[in-house]
Amino acid sequence: MQDTSKQYDAVISTCRNLFINKMKDYGSAWRILRLPSLTDQIFIKAQRIRGLQQNDVRKVNEGEESEFIGIINYCIMALVQIDKGVVEQPDIEVKEATKLYDEKVAITKQLMLDKNHDYGEAWREMRVSSLTDLILQKLLRVKQIEDNSGKTIVSEGIDANYQDMINYAVFSIIHLSK
Repeated sequence: MQDTSKQYDAVISTCRNLFINKMKDYGSAWRILRLPSLTDQIFIKAQRIRGLQQNDVRKVNEGEESEFIGIINYCIMALVQIDKGVVEQPDIEVKEATKLYDEKVAITKQLMLDKNHDYGEAWREMRVSSLTDLILQKLLRVKQIEDNSGKTIVSEGIDANYQDMINYAVFSIIHLSK
């Protein structure tokens, strides 16, 4: 499990650095995005990954890893939006955004560690294509919850689904790095 924690941190470090650099380039323009918009951005990335996994020919020279990184960062943005709400104008600086990013990652990593303990690192035996399908399934669930105005009867909320997608994407990057 120690390897998993170190590998997780390494993946998140790459994602975090990209997030910070994009914040420096674009500011917090993402703060205007409503949850369905973020969900759709994640969906586009997951669909592209699935297409890359199924198609023999690639017309854009970017692989799966960069798309998984995008999924992670968009999911973290969504978790921030759930807590802080949507704004009309960018309203946070790099330092605060990074603090929020780190808070969401810490909670999500702890969830991963808890589930990893209970499931015995079953993800290590899974294929990246299966993890991609699970991300797509979670996205369809989130879309349904959004269509139900955020209400669920017996299911976990939207935030838990975003956290699971982050963890599946991290696992995928770990697999791809082998």
